[in-house]
Order: sequence, then structure tokens, then C-alpha cells
Amino acid sequence: MILRVWHGWTTIENADAYQHLLTTSIVPSIISRAIPGLVGVDILRRTDGHDTDIEFVTLMTFDEWSAVETFAGSDRTGAVVPAAAREVLKRYDEHSQHYEVVERHTAT
Repeated sequence: MILRVWHGWTTIENADAYQHLLTTSIVPSIISRAIPGLVGVDILRRTDGHDTDIEFVTLMTFDEWSAVETFAGSDRTGAVVPAAAREVLKRYDEHSQHYEVVERHTAT
């Protein structure tokens, strides 16, 4: 299993708008692509302790590398940031990090 991690930051003023965009447009658009091997998308949000920026982390889980490539293209690490998101983001990772999930433990 592959975990794709991406960070984006926005201002306090744009944070709710970006979150709304994520939940009503961006993530549903990703899910509607029905990418074989895409397991799920999680969105995390927190206030950056160093300034007034709000940090968003997108965690995408894939069954295999080919699913990552279907999502992101041949450059698996390249950020996939729609134009509408670029309008409200202050800054973002140009590349995502990928981790192979070597063990997962769940609580019963």
C-alpha cells in the first residue's frame, strides 16, 4: 500500500473557502475518476504555530504504484493542484512524498 502526502497552506481568511472547495469539488472529482487502486483520501487541517497560516495535509492511499501514476501522471511525485485551489492557497508543496505502508495496526 502507498501513502501519498501533500501539504498546502492558506490564510485564515481563505481556510474555510479552501476546505469547502476540497469537500465539495476537489475530492469528489478525484473519487469520481474511479481510479483502480485508490483506497481513499483524508484531509487534515491545523493552525500553523509559527504564523497565521492554516496548513492542510492531503493523505491519499493507493493499493499500488500504478494507481499513483494514474492519478498523478508519469512523474508520480508532482503536485496535482487545480486552478481553483491555486487561487486560495498561499503556498503548497510542488511535490508529494510517498511512503510504502509496511505495517498497519487497527484497534478492535
